[in-house]
Order: sequence, then structure tokens, then C-alpha cells
Amino acid sequence: MVLDVIDKKLLVFLQQDCKQTNKELSNKLNLSVTAVYERIKKLEKEGIINKYVALVRKEKIDKAFVVFCHIKLIQHSQEYVIKFEREVANLNEVLECYHISGDYDYLLKVLVKDMEAFREFMVNKLTNINHIGSTHSMFVISEVKHTTAINV
Repeated sequence: MVLDVIDKKLLVFLQQDCKQTNKELSNKLNLSVTAVYERIKKLEKEGIINKYVALVRKEKIDKAFVVFCHIKLIQHSQEYVIKFEREVANLNEVLECYHISGDYDYLLKVLVKDMEAFREFMVNKLTNINHIGSTHSMFVISEVKHTTAINV
């Protein structure tokens, strides 16, 4: 699907606030409500819009301690990779996990209450996953930029 200028504007507006009504969007885009509705349905059908979510402020739920963990596996066999990925996907503290190039194999974004909770996570959960050779953790001092919006 090729996105036209209106589709791109619509995606920008929806990423800013997906709870806007089709009427509000139609006014911003100078389109009919029906045209906006059809465009949104098309974007959803094509998988460009994947889902709608509420973004929760981590500070308000006492989970503001952000840690990035580099993980190196002891071996790169298919069995080890699949097992690690399956197990890490089940850890609630892990918000994001990327298989990366470079000195480490994976990069995890972990969200917990504080340093004590992170230690608990490392000792009781992460290091219980077999085949981890080493870890390297970095703690966020301050968040300079955080967005979920993709520039279209």
C-alpha cells in the first residue's frame, strides 16, 4: 500500500491521540467523516495500524527504574536462541527485547520499581534462563526523549 499525503497526516493525528473522533479528524483533514472512517479501516486492514493502546506513565505506577541489559549467550545454536527468546518473552519486567549485532546478542529494556527490584529480577528471573554467558546492565539517569510515534 502506498501512503498518500492524507494517509500520512491521518497517521500523525492518530499517533498523537487515537481517541479523536472521526468528526474531529475529518475537520483537521478536510474530509468527510465517512472518508476518514474508510481510510482508517484500510490502514488497519493493511496492517499499517497494528493496534490501539493506552500509554501509562511509569512514575504513576511506581515502575520508573529503567535498565538496559546487554545479554551474551554462551553459544549461538538455534536451540539456545529459541529457548532464550521464548523465556525472555514471558518476563513481565522486560518491555522490549532485540536480537542485535555486535559484542552482545540481545538488548533488553527492563522496567522495575527500583534497584532492589532490579536485583531481584536479575537473581530470580533473568539469570535462571539457561545459556546466558554474560550480562551488562546500564541504568537510566534521565529520559531525554521517549516517543512511540513513528515519523511518516
